[in-house]
Amino acid sequence: MSETPTTEAGGTRPQGHGHGLAYALVAVFLAALAFGAWGLWATFGPRPNDARATIRAQQQRIAELEQAVATLSRSDQISRDANRELQGTLAERDEEIAGLRADVAFYERFVGSTAQRHGLSVHQLQLQPQAASGTWHFTATLTQNLNRGAVNRGRLTLSVEGTRDGKLEELDWGDLRQGSSAPGVDYSFKYFQQVEGDILLPPGLQPIRVTVHLEPARGAAVEQSFSWEEATARPQQRG
Repeated sequence: MSETPTTEAGGTRPQGHGHGLAYALVAVFLAALAFGAWGLWATFGPRPNDARATIRAQQQRIAELEQAVATLSRSDQISRDANRELQGTLAERDEEIAGLRADVAFYERFVGSTAQRHGLSVHQLQLQPQAASGTWHFTATLTQNLNRGAVNRGRLTLSVEGTRDGKLEELDWGDLRQGSSAPGVDYSFKYFQQVEGDILLPPGLQPIRVTVHLEPARGAAVEQSFSWEEATARPQQRG
């Protein structure tokens, strides 16, 4: 026969009371746990508004980086262009300096105290093609230092030897100037002078040699020949 639980005062206690309290405590614990989990989710979980703000910030950062890359690329291109321009300028200055030094050496050969004396001559002849077909511009450098202080005057003409249709042909000054009575180019100098003019070669002519003719007002005529290759070479290619 079972016994009925009694209290210390001698009264009876219901059996379900202890179980109900335990259930209530468990329910409260679970509720607190659920509330805590919700709080963590609400605090640290992703928020739609924050995600949109993050995307906007990242897009702005990307735009800033792209702009910085474009600026750096443009700066690099500008630096490259400036460097190429500088290199070209330096090359031009070096060429100019070399030309000036050559001019100084040239002048010293004729006016220096130790310069070797020589009479009227053609120091250099240069021919350059022009835009018009068959037209060539010539520059003849005439020199003399035999008679220091004396002025040399006269006229310069050219003649050209070449081949056309397999035959040797010589063109005089009248042929080159398209006029039988064409006058020569005047010159007048003490030590040196550059005499310039234009000549016209007929179609089909293959030039071989060009000759400079000097007819001074006093003294013997002077003739000096240059190969066509030598006369048409760039100045820095000559020895």
